Amino acid sequence: MSTEEEIEDAGLRCMLMRGGTSKGAYFLAEDLPAEEDRRDDLLLRLMGSPDARQIDGIGGGHPLTSKVAVVSRSADPQADVDYLFLQVQVADARISARQTCGNILAGVAPFAIERGLVPVDGATTRVRVRIVNGGGTATAVVDTRDGRVRYAGDTLISGVPFPAAPVPLYFEDTEGATCGSLLPTGSVRNEIAGVETTCVDNGMPVVLMAAEALGVTGYESPSELEADAALGAKVEEIRLRAGELMGLGDVRATTVPKMTLVAAPRDGGAISTRTFIPHRVHTSIGVLGAVSVATAVLVEGSVAAEVAACTAPAGTLRIEHPTGFFDTAIEVSGSGTALRVHRSGVVRTARKLFDGRVWPRRR
Repeated sequence: MSTEEEIEDAGLRCMLMRGGTSKGAYFLAEDLPAEEDRRDDLLLRLMGSPDARQIDGIGGGHPLTSKVAVVSRSADPQADVDYLFLQVQVADARISARQTCGNILAGVAPFAIERGLVPVDGATTRVRVRIVNGGGTATAVVDTRDGRVRYAGDTLISGVPFPAAPVPLYFEDTEGATCGSLLPTGSVRNEIAGVETTCVDNGMPVVLMAAEALGVTGYESPSELEADAALGAKVEEIRLRAGELMGLGDVRATTVPKMTLVAAPRDGGAISTRTFIPHRVHTSIGVLGAVSVATAVLVEGSVAAEVAACTAPAGTLRIEHPTGFFDTAIEVSGSGTALRVHRSGVVRTARKLFDGRVWPRRR
Protein backbone atom coordinates (compact mmCIF):
# COMPACT_ATOMS: atom_id res chain seq x y z
CA MET A 1 0.00 0.00 0.00
CA SER A 2 1.41 3.39 -1.02
CA THR A 3 1.65 6.30 1.39
CA GLU A 4 -0.94 9.08 1.34
CA GLU A 5 1.53 11.40 -0.38
CA GLU A 6 2.32 8.80 -3.05
CA ILE A 7 -1.39 8.25 -3.76
CA GLU A 8 -2.01 11.98 -4.06
CA ASP A 9 0.94 12.29 -6.49
CA ALA A 10 0.60 9.10 -8.56
CA GLY A 11 -3.08 8.25 -8.19
CA LEU A 12 -4.62 4.87 -7.43
CA ARG A 13 -5.53 1.91 -9.62
CA CYS A 14 -9.26 1.88 -10.25
CA MET A 15 -11.73 0.25 -12.61
CA LEU A 16 -15.09 1.93 -13.09
CA MET A 17 -17.77 -0.59 -13.97
CA ARG A 18 -21.48 -0.78 -14.51
CA GLY A 19 -22.77 -3.68 -12.50
CA GLY A 20 -26.43 -4.42 -13.18
CA THR A 21 -28.32 -1.15 -12.73
CA SER A 22 -25.61 0.46 -10.60
CA LYS A 23 -22.21 1.96 -11.28
CA GLY A 24 -19.20 1.78 -9.00
CA ALA A 25 -15.45 2.06 -8.52
CA TYR A 26 -13.67 -1.30 -8.13
CA PHE A 27 -10.41 -1.56 -6.17
CA LEU A 28 -8.06 -4.31 -5.04
CA ALA A 29 -7.97 -4.39 -1.25
CA GLU A 30 -4.16 -4.31 -1.38
CA ASP A 31 -4.27 -0.90 -3.06
CA LEU A 32 -6.31 0.71 -0.28
CA PRO A 33 -5.33 1.54 3.31
CA ALA A 34 -6.01 -1.34 5.68
CA GLU A 35 -7.23 1.01 8.41
CA GLU A 36 -10.94 1.66 7.99
CA ASP A 37 -10.78 5.37 8.86
CA ARG A 38 -7.96 6.06 6.37
CA ARG A 39 -9.65 3.98 3.68
CA ASP A 40 -12.98 5.77 4.08
CA ASP A 41 -11.37 9.21 4.10
CA LEU A 42 -9.55 8.36 0.88
CA LEU A 43 -12.69 7.01 -0.82
CA LEU A 44 -14.73 10.06 0.13
CA ARG A 45 -12.11 12.27 -1.54
CA LEU A 46 -11.99 10.01 -4.61
CA MET A 47 -15.77 9.90 -5.03
CA GLY A 48 -16.33 13.61 -4.36
CA SER A 49 -18.37 13.43 -1.15
CA PRO A 50 -19.81 15.30 0.62
CA ASP A 51 -21.46 17.12 -2.27
CA ALA A 52 -24.88 16.56 -3.83
CA ARG A 53 -23.29 16.54 -7.31
CA GLN A 54 -19.99 14.87 -6.35
CA ILE A 55 -18.58 17.28 -8.90
CA ASP A 56 -15.01 16.98 -7.57
CA GLY A 57 -14.87 13.19 -7.77
CA ILE A 58 -15.94 10.17 -9.81
CA GLY A 59 -19.26 9.60 -8.03
CA GLY A 60 -22.41 10.22 -10.05
CA GLY A 61 -24.41 12.26 -7.54
CA HIS A 62 -26.89 9.44 -6.81
CA PRO A 63 -26.84 6.45 -4.42
CA LEU A 64 -26.88 4.09 -7.43
CA THR A 65 -23.70 5.62 -8.84
CA SER A 66 -21.80 6.24 -5.61
CA LYS A 67 -20.65 2.72 -4.81
CA VAL A 68 -17.35 0.96 -4.21
CA ALA A 69 -16.27 -2.69 -4.46
CA VAL A 70 -13.16 -3.83 -2.60
CA VAL A 71 -11.94 -7.20 -3.91
CA SER A 72 -9.19 -9.57 -2.74
CA ARG A 73 -8.17 -13.20 -2.92
CA SER A 74 -10.13 -15.19 -0.34
CA ALA A 75 -8.65 -17.23 2.49
CA ASP A 76 -11.90 -19.22 2.56
CA PRO A 77 -11.40 -22.56 0.74
CA GLN A 78 -15.02 -22.34 -0.47
CA ALA A 79 -14.42 -19.04 -2.29
CA ASP A 80 -12.06 -17.57 -4.86
CA VAL A 81 -12.38 -13.92 -3.90
CA ASP A 82 -13.76 -11.75 -1.12
CA TYR A 83 -16.06 -8.84 -1.97
CA LEU A 84 -16.62 -5.94 0.40
CA PHE A 85 -19.27 -3.45 -0.69
CA LEU A 86 -19.14 0.16 0.48
CA GLN A 87 -22.01 2.60 -0.02
CA VAL A 88 -20.55 6.10 -0.28
CA GLN A 89 -23.05 8.70 0.85
CA VAL A 90 -23.43 11.50 -1.64
CA ALA A 91 -24.22 14.62 0.40
CA ASP A 92 -22.69 13.38 3.68
CA ALA A 93 -19.11 12.46 4.55
CA ARG A 94 -20.09 8.92 5.47
CA ILE A 95 -19.48 5.41 4.15
CA SER A 96 -21.55 2.38 5.12
CA ALA A 97 -20.60 -1.29 5.06
CA ARG A 98 -23.88 -2.37 6.68
CA GLN A 99 -25.26 -3.90 3.47
CA THR A 100 -24.07 -5.57 0.32
CA CYS A 101 -25.03 -4.81 -3.29
CA GLY A 102 -25.96 -7.53 -5.75
CA ASN A 103 -25.74 -5.23 -8.75
CA ILE A 104 -22.15 -4.23 -8.03
CA LEU A 105 -21.51 -7.93 -7.33
CA ALA A 106 -22.16 -8.57 -11.03
CA GLY A 107 -18.89 -6.80 -11.85
CA VAL A 108 -16.78 -8.49 -9.17
CA ALA A 109 -16.00 -11.68 -11.09
CA PRO A 110 -15.04 -9.89 -14.33
CA PHE A 111 -12.89 -7.50 -12.29
CA ALA A 112 -11.22 -10.40 -10.45
CA ILE A 113 -10.37 -12.08 -13.75
CA GLU A 114 -9.10 -8.80 -15.26
CA ARG A 115 -6.84 -8.23 -12.25
CA GLY A 116 -5.45 -11.78 -12.34
CA LEU A 117 -7.03 -12.98 -9.09
CA VAL A 118 -8.83 -15.79 -10.93
CA PRO A 119 -7.53 -17.54 -14.08
CA VAL A 120 -9.66 -17.95 -17.18
CA ASP A 121 -11.11 -21.47 -17.33
CA GLY A 122 -12.38 -22.12 -20.83
CA ALA A 123 -15.34 -20.52 -22.58
CA THR A 124 -16.95 -19.68 -19.25
CA THR A 125 -15.25 -19.07 -15.93
CA ARG A 126 -17.03 -19.65 -12.63
CA VAL A 127 -15.93 -17.40 -9.80
CA ARG A 128 -16.95 -18.11 -6.20
CA VAL A 129 -17.40 -14.88 -4.29
CA ARG A 130 -17.54 -14.57 -0.52
CA ILE A 131 -19.82 -11.65 0.35
CA VAL A 132 -18.07 -9.97 3.26
CA ASN A 133 -21.04 -7.77 4.22
CA GLY A 134 -23.22 -10.14 6.21
CA GLY A 135 -21.83 -13.39 4.82
CA GLY A 136 -23.18 -15.70 2.16
CA THR A 137 -21.58 -16.78 -1.08
CA ALA A 138 -22.35 -16.27 -4.74
CA THR A 139 -21.12 -18.03 -7.84
CA ALA A 140 -20.82 -15.83 -10.92
CA VAL A 141 -20.47 -17.25 -14.43
CA VAL A 142 -18.45 -15.05 -16.80
CA ASP A 143 -18.12 -15.30 -20.58
CA THR A 144 -14.39 -15.82 -21.21
CA ARG A 145 -14.31 -17.01 -24.79
CA ASP A 146 -11.00 -16.24 -26.52
CA GLY A 147 -9.25 -16.29 -23.13
CA ARG A 148 -10.53 -12.95 -21.86
CA VAL A 149 -13.61 -11.40 -20.32
CA ARG A 150 -16.22 -10.62 -22.96
CA TYR A 151 -18.59 -7.79 -22.12
CA ALA A 152 -20.48 -7.62 -25.42
CA GLY A 153 -23.66 -9.66 -25.65
CA ASP A 154 -27.37 -9.57 -26.36
CA THR A 155 -28.82 -9.79 -22.84
CA LEU A 156 -31.01 -6.85 -21.87
CA ILE A 157 -31.97 -6.16 -18.26
CA SER A 158 -34.57 -3.61 -17.25
CA GLY A 159 -33.00 -0.34 -16.19
CA VAL A 160 -30.04 -0.61 -18.59
CA PRO A 161 -30.66 0.73 -22.11
CA PHE A 162 -28.11 -1.43 -23.96
CA PRO A 163 -27.42 -5.19 -24.08
CA ALA A 164 -24.32 -6.92 -22.76
CA ALA A 165 -23.03 -10.39 -21.93
CA PRO A 166 -25.04 -12.15 -19.22
CA VAL A 167 -23.55 -12.73 -15.78
CA PRO A 168 -25.66 -15.38 -14.01
CA LEU A 169 -25.41 -15.18 -10.22
CA TYR A 170 -26.27 -18.04 -7.88
CA PHE A 171 -26.60 -17.28 -4.17
CA GLU A 172 -26.25 -19.61 -1.21
CA ASP A 173 -26.33 -19.01 2.54
CA THR A 174 -28.00 -15.61 2.14
CA GLU A 175 -30.97 -16.41 4.37
CA GLY A 176 -30.69 -14.03 7.31
CA ALA A 177 -27.27 -12.85 6.10
CA THR A 178 -27.54 -9.47 7.82
CA CYS A 179 -30.20 -9.92 10.50
CA GLY A 180 -29.56 -13.54 11.46
CA SER A 181 -32.85 -15.02 10.25
CA LEU A 182 -35.16 -14.92 7.26
CA LEU A 183 -37.95 -13.29 9.29
CA PRO A 184 -35.93 -11.14 11.71
CA THR A 185 -38.89 -10.10 13.88
CA GLY A 186 -39.91 -13.73 14.38
CA SER A 187 -43.29 -13.07 12.75
CA VAL A 188 -44.65 -13.10 9.22
CA ARG A 189 -46.37 -9.76 9.83
CA ASN A 190 -45.90 -6.86 12.21
CA GLU A 191 -47.90 -3.69 12.65
CA ILE A 192 -45.42 -0.82 12.71
CA ALA A 193 -46.61 2.77 13.12
CA GLY A 194 -50.11 1.62 12.20
CA VAL A 195 -49.06 -0.12 8.97
CA GLU A 196 -48.99 -3.87 8.34
CA THR A 197 -45.47 -4.94 7.33
CA THR A 198 -43.44 -8.02 6.54
CA CYS A 199 -39.74 -7.85 7.42
CA VAL A 200 -37.51 -10.27 5.52
CA ASP A 201 -33.79 -10.83 4.98
CA ASN A 202 -32.66 -13.14 2.21
CA GLY A 203 -29.44 -11.28 1.52
CA MET A 204 -30.91 -7.79 1.98
CA PRO A 205 -33.03 -6.57 4.91
CA VAL A 206 -36.32 -5.38 3.40
CA VAL A 207 -39.56 -4.09 4.89
CA LEU A 208 -42.59 -4.70 2.69
CA MET A 209 -45.76 -2.61 2.94
CA ALA A 210 -48.90 -2.56 0.81
CA ALA A 211 -48.81 0.69 -1.16
CA GLU A 212 -52.50 1.36 -0.54
CA ALA A 213 -51.89 1.23 3.22
CA LEU A 214 -49.76 4.35 2.75
CA GLY A 215 -52.28 6.14 0.57
CA VAL A 216 -50.62 5.55 -2.82
CA THR A 217 -51.20 3.12 -5.66
CA GLY A 218 -47.70 1.63 -5.89
CA TYR A 219 -47.51 2.50 -9.59
CA GLU A 220 -46.22 6.06 -9.19
CA SER A 221 -42.90 7.10 -10.70
CA PRO A 222 -39.87 7.47 -8.39
CA SER A 223 -39.99 11.27 -8.77
CA GLU A 224 -43.66 11.37 -7.78
CA LEU A 225 -42.98 9.33 -4.65
CA GLU A 226 -39.91 11.38 -3.73
CA ALA A 227 -41.96 14.57 -4.03
CA ASP A 228 -44.47 13.31 -1.44
CA ALA A 229 -42.92 14.64 1.77
CA ALA A 230 -45.61 13.15 4.01
CA LEU A 231 -45.10 9.71 2.46
CA GLY A 232 -41.33 9.96 2.88
CA ALA A 233 -41.70 10.90 6.53
CA LYS A 234 -44.06 7.98 7.19
CA VAL A 235 -41.77 5.49 5.41
CA GLU A 236 -38.82 6.74 7.46
CA GLU A 237 -40.80 6.44 10.70
CA ILE A 238 -41.57 2.82 9.87
CA ARG A 239 -37.96 2.18 8.83
CA LEU A 240 -36.53 3.41 12.11
CA ARG A 241 -38.90 1.26 14.15
CA ALA A 242 -38.40 -1.74 11.86
CA GLY A 243 -34.63 -1.43 12.23
CA GLU A 244 -34.93 -2.00 15.96
CA LEU A 245 -37.35 -4.92 15.52
CA MET A 246 -35.05 -6.54 12.95
CA GLY A 247 -32.04 -6.40 15.27
CA LEU A 248 -30.29 -3.70 13.26
CA GLY A 249 -30.38 -1.15 16.07
CA ASP A 250 -30.48 2.56 15.31
CA VAL A 251 -30.57 2.78 11.49
CA ARG A 252 -30.79 6.56 11.11
CA ALA A 253 -27.26 6.74 9.68
CA THR A 254 -27.49 3.56 7.57
CA THR A 255 -29.08 2.57 4.27
CA VAL A 256 -30.82 -0.55 5.59
CA PRO A 257 -33.45 -1.78 5.79
CA LYS A 258 -34.77 -1.03 2.31
CA MET A 259 -38.44 -0.07 2.24
CA THR A 260 -40.58 -1.61 -0.50
CA LEU A 261 -44.14 -0.68 -1.39
CA VAL A 262 -45.95 -3.58 -3.03
CA ALA A 263 -49.04 -3.75 -5.21
CA ALA A 264 -50.72 -6.22 -7.53
CA PRO A 265 -48.75 -6.73 -10.76
CA ARG A 266 -49.76 -4.86 -13.91
CA ASP A 267 -47.56 -6.43 -16.59
CA GLY A 268 -47.72 -10.18 -16.09
CA GLY A 269 -45.28 -10.39 -13.17
CA ALA A 270 -45.77 -11.76 -9.68
CA ILE A 271 -45.80 -8.42 -7.85
CA SER A 272 -45.21 -4.70 -8.46
CA THR A 273 -42.69 -2.79 -6.34
CA ARG A 274 -41.43 0.68 -5.49
CA THR A 275 -38.35 0.69 -3.24
CA PHE A 276 -36.94 3.45 -1.03
CA ILE A 277 -33.13 3.01 -0.69
CA PRO A 278 -33.86 4.37 1.91
CA HIS A 279 -34.69 8.01 1.06
CA ARG A 280 -34.37 8.13 -2.72
CA VAL A 281 -36.67 5.83 -4.70
CA HIS A 282 -34.92 3.19 -6.80
CA THR A 283 -35.49 3.49 -10.53
CA SER A 284 -35.59 -0.31 -10.62
CA ILE A 285 -34.78 -2.63 -7.67
CA GLY A 286 -31.57 -4.01 -6.19
CA VAL A 287 -30.52 -7.61 -6.85
CA LEU A 288 -30.74 -8.92 -3.31
CA GLY A 289 -33.64 -6.59 -2.63
CA ALA A 290 -35.50 -8.37 -5.46
CA VAL A 291 -34.44 -11.75 -4.07
CA SER A 292 -35.79 -10.81 -0.64
CA VAL A 293 -39.07 -9.51 -2.11
CA ALA A 294 -39.49 -12.69 -4.17
CA THR A 295 -38.86 -14.75 -1.05
CA ALA A 296 -41.52 -12.78 0.82
CA VAL A 297 -43.99 -13.59 -1.98
CA LEU A 298 -43.47 -17.26 -1.07
CA VAL A 299 -44.10 -16.70 2.66
CA GLU A 300 -47.72 -17.60 3.33
CA GLY A 301 -49.56 -14.75 5.05
CA SER A 302 -47.01 -12.08 4.22
CA VAL A 303 -47.90 -8.61 2.97
CA ALA A 304 -46.29 -9.56 -0.35
CA ALA A 305 -48.19 -12.84 -0.69
CA GLU A 306 -51.46 -11.01 -0.08
CA VAL A 307 -51.12 -8.82 -3.18
CA ALA A 308 -49.05 -11.13 -5.41
CA ALA A 309 -50.53 -12.81 -8.48
CA CYS A 310 -48.62 -16.06 -7.97
CA THR A 311 -47.21 -17.75 -4.87
CA ALA A 312 -46.19 -21.10 -6.36
CA PRO A 313 -42.72 -21.99 -4.97
CA ALA A 314 -41.35 -23.06 -8.35
CA GLY A 315 -40.07 -21.47 -11.52
CA THR A 316 -39.31 -17.82 -12.09
CA LEU A 317 -40.84 -15.00 -10.07
CA ARG A 318 -40.94 -11.76 -12.03
CA ILE A 319 -40.67 -8.64 -9.86
CA GLU A 320 -42.07 -5.54 -11.56
CA HIS A 321 -40.40 -2.19 -10.84
CA PRO A 322 -40.54 1.37 -12.25
CA THR A 323 -38.46 0.66 -15.36
CA GLY A 324 -39.42 -2.92 -16.14
CA PHE A 325 -38.97 -6.22 -14.37
CA PHE A 326 -36.47 -8.41 -12.54
CA ASP A 327 -36.62 -12.21 -12.81
CA THR A 328 -35.63 -14.31 -9.81
CA ALA A 329 -35.57 -18.03 -9.06
CA ILE A 330 -35.91 -19.01 -5.40
CA GLU A 331 -35.65 -22.62 -4.18
CA VAL A 332 -37.42 -23.05 -0.82
CA SER A 333 -39.00 -25.62 1.45
CA GLY A 334 -41.49 -25.28 4.28
CA SER A 335 -43.97 -22.47 4.75
CA GLY A 336 -44.70 -19.46 6.94
CA THR A 337 -42.15 -18.95 9.70
CA ALA A 338 -40.72 -22.40 8.86
CA LEU A 339 -39.82 -21.41 5.27
CA ARG A 340 -36.21 -22.16 4.40
CA VAL A 341 -34.27 -20.90 1.40
CA HIS A 342 -31.86 -23.27 -0.33
CA ARG A 343 -30.70 -21.30 -3.36
CA SER A 344 -31.47 -18.13 -5.30
CA GLY A 345 -30.56 -17.18 -8.83
CA VAL A 346 -30.65 -14.06 -11.01
CA VAL A 347 -29.14 -12.87 -14.29
CA ARG A 348 -27.32 -9.52 -14.45
CA THR A 349 -24.94 -7.88 -16.89
CA ALA A 350 -21.78 -5.84 -16.32
CA ARG A 351 -19.46 -3.70 -18.39
CA LYS A 352 -16.01 -2.23 -17.89
CA LEU A 353 -16.20 1.55 -18.38
CA PHE A 354 -12.62 2.58 -17.72
CA ASP A 355 -9.48 1.13 -16.21
CA GLY A 356 -6.73 3.41 -15.05
CA ARG A 357 -5.77 5.65 -12.16
CA VAL A 358 -7.86 8.02 -10.10
CA TRP A 359 -6.63 10.92 -8.00
CA PRO A 360 -8.16 11.91 -4.66
CA ARG A 361 -8.89 15.47 -3.70
CA ARG A 362 -6.02 16.75 -1.60
CA ARG A 363 -6.81 17.61 1.98
